[in-house]
Amino acid sequence: MLRWRIALLVAGAIAISYLDRQTLPVAVQAIAHDIPLSNEQFSYLQSAFLLAYAFMYAGGGKLSDVLGTRRGFLVIMIFWSLACFSHGLAVSFAMLAASRFLLGMGEGGGFPAATRAVAEWFPTHERATAMGIINAGTAVGAVAAPPLIATILLLANWRWIFFLTGAIGLVWAISWRSFYFSPVQQSNGNGSKPVLGRSAWLPLLRARQVWGLILAKFLSDAAWYFYLFWLPKYLYDARGFDIKAVGTLAWIPYAASGAGCLLGGGFSSYLVRRHLSLDTARKLALGLSAAVMPFILFVPHVRVSWALALFSLAYFGQQSWSTLVMVLPADLFPRDVVGSVAGLVGFGGAMGGIAFGQLAGYLLDHGSGYGPVFAMAASFHIAAFLVILLAIPMVGPLMQKPALRCEAAL
Repeated sequence: MLRWRIALLVAGAIAISYLDRQTLPVAVQAIAHDIPLSNEQFSYLQSAFLLAYAFMYAGGGKLSDVLGTRRGFLVIMIFWSLACFSHGLAVSFAMLAASRFLLGMGEGGGFPAATRAVAEWFPTHERATAMGIINAGTAVGAVAAPPLIATILLLANWRWIFFLTGAIGLVWAISWRSFYFSPVQQSNGNGSKPVLGRSAWLPLLRARQVWGLILAKFLSDAAWYFYLFWLPKYLYDARGFDIKAVGTLAWIPYAASGAGCLLGGGFSSYLVRRHLSLDTARKLALGLSAAVMPFILFVPHVRVSWALALFSLAYFGQQSWSTLVMVLPADLFPRDVVGSVAGLVGFGGAMGGIAFGQLAGYLLDHGSGYGPVFAMAASFHIAAFLVILLAIPMVGPLMQKPALRCEAAL
C-alpha cells in the first residue's frame, strides 16, 4: 500500500542520516593521521553536531509545519548532504567542527519531518509500527557505515567517504521530490481535520506532557549519543581494534538496534490491536525497553565478545524505546503541531547528548576510564521512564485547547 511505501522512503532518509553521522566516528583513526584529535576534541566535534542538531530539531519541526512535509524534508536533505560533502574538504580541526555543525543543522529536521509524515498517513493503531520501520533506518545506516567506510579506506583517501555519502543523500532528495505528496483529505488520527497554520512554541510549552517528553528524551539520548558516537572509539582505544576489526564487528550492535525498532513498535501496535488501551500499550512497551538498559554498565568488565553482546542489548532496548517516544507526539497532539512538538522533544535529546558527551570526554582525558561513564549511562533510561509516568498520566489525544494551537508563530 502507498503509505507503507512512504514509510520505507522515509526510512531511507533516516538510514542516510545515520550513515552520514557515523562517518566521522568510524573513520576517526584515519582522519587523525591528518588532523590529530584528543578525546576532548572528539567530544567537541560531537557537541558541535549536537548543538546545531538540537536547535534545528526544534526549528526543523517548525519548518515542516510551515512548509509542509514534502518541501520541508527536501530542503533539509539537500542541506545536510552538502554539509556531509564538506567534511572531505577539511584540513583542520576548526574546519571539521564547522562541517559537523552544518551537518547537525541539516539532520536536525529529519525526525520531525518523519514524525509529521507518520501523522499524515497512518492511523493510531499503525503509527508505532510505521515509526518502527522508519526508525529501523537508523540501524540500516549505522550497520552499513563500518564495512562501507572500511572498504572505502582500503581503496581511497578518507575524504572520499564524505564525498560519496553526500552524493547518496542528493540522490534520495530527487526521489523524494518525485514520489512524496501529502494526502489531500487526511484525518489526523484524533478524529479531527487538519488545521492549516503555524504552531507557536510558547503555548506548547505550557503543556506538562511536552516537558515530560523533553526531559525523558534528554536523559535517554544522553546515553544513546554516547553509545552511537563512542562505540568505534571505545573499540579502538580500550579493546585494541583496528579499522578492519571495526568494519567486521562494529555493525552487530546496530543490527540489534534495527530489531529493537521493529519489535518495539510492532509490539505496541499488537497490544493496541488486542484492544489494550493506548496508554497501556505504549507504557508497557516503554517499560520493557528501559528495563534492559542497565546491563550496559558491565561492558568494561567482560571480554570483548560479551561486551559486543551487551552493546547489542542496549542498542536493541534504546531503539525500541526511541521508536515509542517518537510516536507519542502523534498520539497526544493535533497533527498541525506534531512537527513542532517532535522538534522540541528532539531538542531535549540533543542537549542531553551534548551534556553527557562533554562529561565523558573530560572524564576519559582525566583518567577515569570507561567504567564510571558506562555506570552513569546505565541509569538514564530508567529515570526517563519514571519521568514519562509522572508527566503523562494517560497516553491519548489531548483536548484541543487554544493553548495547544496558535495560528501565529512566535
